[in-house]
Amino acid sequence: MSGPDTATGNRALMLEEPLLFEIGHIETTGVDFEFATKLGLAGVEQPTPPSPAPPSRLGGLERTERIGLPGLSEPETVRHYTRLSRQNYAIDLGLFPLGSCTMKHNPRLNEKIARMPGFADVHPLQPVDTVRGALEVVNELAYWLVKLTGMHGVAMSPKAGAHGELCGILCIRAALEARGDAREVILVPESAHGTNPATAAFAGYKVEDIPATPEGRVDLEALKARLGPDVAGVMITNPNTCGLFERDMKAISDAVHEAGGFVYCDGANFNAIVGKVRPGDLGVDAMHINLHKTFSTPHGGGGPGSGPVVLSEALAPFGPLPYTARTKDGVVHLVEEEDAEEFAQEHFGGPLQHFGRMTAFHGQMGMFTRALAYILSHGADGLKQVSEDAVLNANYILRSLEDVLDAPFGHSGPCMHEALFSDKGFADDVSTLDLAKALIDEGYHPMTMYFPLVVHGAMLVEPTETESKAALDQFIMALRSVAEQAKAGDETLKTAPHYAPRRRLDETQAARKPVLAWNDPDMA
Repeated sequence: MSGPDTATGNRALMLEEPLLFEIGHIETTGVDFEFATKLGLAGVEQPTPPSPAPPSRLGGLERTERIGLPGLSEPETVRHYTRLSRQNYAIDLGLFPLGSCTMKHNPRLNEKIARMPGFADVHPLQPVDTVRGALEVVNELAYWLVKLTGMHGVAMSPKAGAHGELCGILCIRAALEARGDAREVILVPESAHGTNPATAAFAGYKVEDIPATPEGRVDLEALKARLGPDVAGVMITNPNTCGLFERDMKAISDAVHEAGGFVYCDGANFNAIVGKVRPGDLGVDAMHINLHKTFSTPHGGGGPGSGPVVLSEALAPFGPLPYTARTKDGVVHLVEEEDAEEFAQEHFGGPLQHFGRMTAFHGQMGMFTRALAYILSHGADGLKQVSEDAVLNANYILRSLEDVLDAPFGHSGPCMHEALFSDKGFADDVSTLDLAKALIDEGYHPMTMYFPLVVHGAMLVEPTETESKAALDQFIMALRSVAEQAKAGDETLKTAPHYAPRRRLDETQAARKPVLAWNDPDMA
């Protein structure tokens, strides 16, 4: 930590936090009751207790060796993790400008709903008759996702965006195999998300790139020229990672369909068009929806995600099990293998051709309840305003900074949910990374850097709709300040951040030789 030295290493309320092993010792215990260490709660030998010794209640599970963990009291443990949490940036602290990630505020109403006992306590192995309410929620959310996208069906079980991508591609594969069509190539535009080619390759397809136009959109003529009997489909992100809407989306879909392929749309950026555009009307066959982006469920932190996949009429019969369906008696059922054929006849008018299942159970109940609460509390008009405000905020940032930061596609018209800048104009020895580190000193988590790859030194900023003009103005002021420093070649940027809990890491060594475990120096 930089700045004047103090006896403790602390700087006012920014507390210097040591490792757990530096706070406590493995020779001590954080609890205080007789014979605790004898029962295995610490790793040191204690005098033999007086006879007769109390019987052990551990059923033969007593520890026989040192556990190698420091013995901390409850206050010490709570303080340690609370202090660490204060060193972490979060959406509850400030604007989170990560492009293509939609780090928006999570309304507390959603959190309250998700914590209701009937939802928070539900278990995937409960008898179906005991979770009818939960199934109603899943089915209601599925209905609205289909309604908002103009699609025909939805697979709710995928647990993240990339998981949803795989689900959609497997649906495409199943549909092609059903008609005896062994196609082996997936086309992926340069402006697509990086997970798209990875997903296609993982599913066994060969991946070929489609170039972008100078405006940052898919080159339609190049796409048409590559289509043929070996192309299974195209994976396209719309709005794309340059922050632009693909104006030729319907023409792209028509061309792919005419060539016998399918259209997969990466729906990660649906937050920019929800309530304004229905992907189904653009000819999309499959699209995953990141509930954590568009519908405000928590994002990141290693917690559960959710990536439902909406499907066109052509692909819906091939979606995975299980799924929910309401029967004529008005009851929502969870359709599994044993009753799939009966429901398929009723809902698809023929036999089910599902490719299998994506996960052991149905999905993420906590994410479903949050997303449905968000949709119902906003309503159709509110969801439309969400996308309008997200686009407005992004364009406000774009136009407020394009005089100091190069906006390579600023000439392409209004951006959608995110503004894209490059490092053009920076001093020769200043990089995008230096600007990002300096932004940390200004109190902000940096934007997405070096992505998309089609722009050199890219900086992708997504403010979302949940930021006020005052919050945007402060962020713009901070970014403008460090951008001017970068253009002037300010040497202090090379050593930023200066005020963060830790100084700049050697990122090469951190990536190649990470130290992920604590080693007892006495045991070395």
